[in-house]
Amino acid sequence: MKNFFSVVLCLLSAVIYAQNPASPARFVVQGRAVDTSAAPLPASTVMLLNGKDSSLVNFTRTGENGSFSFKNLKSATYILKISFVGFIPYNQVIKPTGEALIDLGTLTLKPISRELMEVVVRTAKAPLTIKGDTIEYNASSFKVPPGSTVEDLLRKLPGVQIDQDGNIRAQGQDVKKMTVDGKNFFGNDPKQATKNLQAEAISKVQVFNDKTEQAKLTGVDDGKKEKTINLELKEEFKKGGFGKITAAAGPASNNVSARAEVKGIYNKFNAKNQFSLVGLGNNTNQQGLSRDDYQDFRGSNAYNSNQNADFGFSGGNFFYFSDSGDEGLGIPVSGRQGVGFSNNAAGGANYNFDTKEKKWSGSYYYNQTRLELDAHRLSNNTLPQSEYTRDETSNQVNFNGNHRLSLRYEKQIDSLNTLVFINNSRFGVGNAHLFRIQDLARSNGATTHNESTNNSDQRQFATSNSLIYRRKMHKKGRSFAASATYEVNTNNSSLFLDSQNTYSGPISTADKSADIHQDQRNDIVRSEYKASLQYVEPFAKRFFWETFYNFSLRYDEVDRDVFNRGDNTYVHNDSLSLYYKNNYVYNRLGSSIRYSFKGLNVSVGLAGQRFTLNGRFASDQTSATFTPISRVFSTLIPNVNLNYDLKNNRYLYGGYNVSVQIPTSLQLQPVRNNSNPLFINQGNPDLLPQLGHNINIGFQYFNPGNFINMYVGVNGTKYVNQIVNSQNTDAQTLVTVIKPENLSGGQNFGSYVGFGFPLKKTKATLDLNFSTNLGNNPARVNGILNDTRSQGYNGGARLSLTPVEWLTFYGNANLGVTNTQFSISPNRNQAFINNSFSGDLTLKLPHDLYINTSMNYRISRNAQLDFDQRIPIWNASMYHILGKAKRAEIRLTAVDMLNRNVAVSLNRGVNYTQSETIQTLARYFSLGFTYNMRGVTAKMRRDGF
Repeated sequence: MKNFFSVVLCLLSAVIYAQNPASPARFVVQGRAVDTSAAPLPASTVMLLNGKDSSLVNFTRTGENGSFSFKNLKSATYILKISFVGFIPYNQVIKPTGEALIDLGTLTLKPISRELMEVVVRTAKAPLTIKGDTIEYNASSFKVPPGSTVEDLLRKLPGVQIDQDGNIRAQGQDVKKMTVDGKNFFGNDPKQATKNLQAEAISKVQVFNDKTEQAKLTGVDDGKKEKTINLELKEEFKKGGFGKITAAAGPASNNVSARAEVKGIYNKFNAKNQFSLVGLGNNTNQQGLSRDDYQDFRGSNAYNSNQNADFGFSGGNFFYFSDSGDEGLGIPVSGRQGVGFSNNAAGGANYNFDTKEKKWSGSYYYNQTRLELDAHRLSNNTLPQSEYTRDETSNQVNFNGNHRLSLRYEKQIDSLNTLVFINNSRFGVGNAHLFRIQDLARSNGATTHNESTNNSDQRQFATSNSLIYRRKMHKKGRSFAASATYEVNTNNSSLFLDSQNTYSGPISTADKSADIHQDQRNDIVRSEYKASLQYVEPFAKRFFWETFYNFSLRYDEVDRDVFNRGDNTYVHNDSLSLYYKNNYVYNRLGSSIRYSFKGLNVSVGLAGQRFTLNGRFASDQTSATFTPISRVFSTLIPNVNLNYDLKNNRYLYGGYNVSVQIPTSLQLQPVRNNSNPLFINQGNPDLLPQLGHNINIGFQYFNPGNFINMYVGVNGTKYVNQIVNSQNTDAQTLVTVIKPENLSGGQNFGSYVGFGFPLKKTKATLDLNFSTNLGNNPARVNGILNDTRSQGYNGGARLSLTPVEWLTFYGNANLGVTNTQFSISPNRNQAFINNSFSGDLTLKLPHDLYINTSMNYRISRNAQLDFDQRIPIWNASMYHILGKAKRAEIRLTAVDMLNRNVAVSLNRGVNYTQSETIQTLARYFSLGFTYNMRGVTAKMRRDGF
């Protein structure tokens, strides 16, 4: 391991030295940009290009007097480019004269006239252009290997970082949205575009701050910005189809079957239409899921419906349709994404149609995953009077298939009126098989051996339909908006549960639990009708008065039947069965005052909300007696929000709000769920809403002249009537009952700071970050109140090196420590250390041969538990570009060359310590072939510079 990193560091040192050899032939270039009247042009973009291939060498922005300078330049020929909005870009070739200083004097830029537009088009192809807070990159100036994706291209761009999970940061901020030619690409998940589109199709990459969807919808600028990336396609890729297909396979090895994968994408774009197809299939644990798809894969019954139709400030706004209390059958999906062994398939289509009067977009996506998990868990548990251990072995096979459909239609009726229709729908099927063995050993030598089998099937359907109307009045700033939404969510599932116990040692009758043989059936129907109104009135020039109203009416019907199976008997279990109907009525009326002037945006508001629950429940819908539930929750919701654009790419933001979490319908039902017979979940009809007082403040800065970025912020939450899960373990049967209750005193506090800067422009960048998280969360354990206090400290560094076209290196280091203290069990206090180090190196060799190798070294330590885990994962590949057109690629890949990939975790609670080991796909090899499809081939012409 040390030898590997030593070789990499030596290689990088040699390359960097080669880029900066000791030589006296260094010089400085300086000058001053002015207009035709000799007035300075401050903040002009100045770039220095390589005279051979026009690649970017360095860049800066002019000062207040229009001056600039480039220092420590090697003796070579360069091209100087200066650009300023409204002026023709200035170009000049610079050749070394042997002097230490080349003073270009005043350089005059001419204003653009209609006759000169053609000249501007020919000369404006600079590697990057800076206009205010927008940076536009010329993709052809940043070289990537043939067949690279957009993700590979973005890694090359100054000011853009991509972590090992594909998450994007630009100018120090998280990228929330990515578009292609201004249109959505498979929804708003940036990874769909970065991992599927080819870099060669991109002409320009534009990074800018966009208004939030809520601000666009209502016409009220809330001061909040979303960092957005737009990919502009090359003209030849707008006139035909393009895409690529990849297939790879490898032999059986490492006691697992052969591995294979295939994936492809096809696109056809023009000025008005965009059409894309994607597909994949593999057994290499590459799920290819978006965030929403992964929630489905985890078995969640929650549905992310469209929130754009709900007006008003966000504090406590969306809880009334986000009831994620899953009355499903509760078979857990253990483990984490990427562990175990999975077979995956996915495919989808995306279409956009865009004109001035109307916009239409739609996408369909299907994914399925078959996941097999073999797990072993060992825990030590402490009770007030005794101790016991639990040794669990399980085999689990899950299948989930999900269809997703998304539609959006926007009609510009006229210059003042707009109508929008949005639909999001999903249909999913799934089944699961879980076989589990649990051995409980008491301190007195008595043991319980439990074997249980769970088999389940599930079908889910959900749809959300919103109609939004907005009108801008003739008076500037005055607007009206109205929306109506209908949602429905159904879940039909069945579970067959068998659980048997055997005992040994000094076991009494009271220590024994009955065997279970049950059939469980669930039928759930939820429907909701929502409406929102908003009116905005400007006054006193810089002030806006916003008033909004939200209404929701939801109907829930849940029919849960549990039957005990016996010898020739089939008996309804009234204690576990449940039938209920609930009606939820939600009203919220609020108002706020917003001040907006010269970048300062401050709003102060107050809303009153009332939530009414009326329902009834019984063990069966034919029961003669029903128990009523009638609850009314009324709350005042304050909201303060600050966004201040300090100019020069400096932003200050902060706010205070109160969030409200209403108990879910499942949490309110006093019925037990025994899908795991040793861990019973039970509702609590006395729950109150949870209030969270939230505060945050932060600052962001980005300098487009030198690409230095910085961000810092703090946030905190204090809870009132926090909904927590308390637990009580029966000392005789060792069955744990988990029940929600309200406790106050919980709070969380976090802080973060980040700083990024180029070590050498366009060649090396270093990003540093540090964060802290402090928390206190109460819960009752066996009737005793425990406060769990945690302190987490995390620091990280990322080094990006692109010193030459034939070498790139990205290195990451993350250090973290978490301290946890338990008020009732100080002997279980602990400190976890989690460190990770990773590197990714790509080399271009002669004859279009490339080598890529990556290393991820994870360290997990806990001295109190004598736990020290060090896992190196080394992947490597070698690939060759084929053909004159460079459309094909052949690649040999080795995954986990050291055969060390394991999924082992250790955690400790107030009364337990548990380790978990899950068998996971490790070393395998594959040989793959990729072909890039190009529907239209056009000759590229370079004019001028």
